[in-house]
Amino acid sequence: MTVVGTLVAESLRDDAVVRDLRLELRAVVRTRAGDPTVGQPLLWTIIELAAPDDVFDDLVAQLSDAIRTGPWYCALRTEQEVAVVFAGRPFRYRRGDGAARAEAERYARASGVPDAQTDWPD
Repeated sequence: MTVVGTLVAESLRDDAVVRDLRLELRAVVRTRAGDPTVGQPLLWTIIELAAPDDVFDDLVAQLSDAIRTGPWYCALRTEQEVAVVFAGRPFRYRRGDGAARAEAERYARASGVPDAQTDWPD
């Protein structure tokens, strides 16, 4: 398994479905990480996951359909690529591509994601 990432359970739409992807659950952590001033609950359930490379495209597509609109995203990465997935708008770029990362960060800010939460790993 070489796709790894984190997903905030509270970021999922009420009718979200993500299935048939052979996901490995690595950890579930409850923490105070949200920002109520932008419409996020203070308490989050962070899901750390892994998956085989061959489901990366499907995982990005399904999460893009499952994540709520607004200040939410999911960050995934492989050895070569990063995916920052917003509702209906995934960003994918080669690790280390600063210009592409900056584009995803601009979109995050425009969606209401606080600067402190644009800390996804490259």
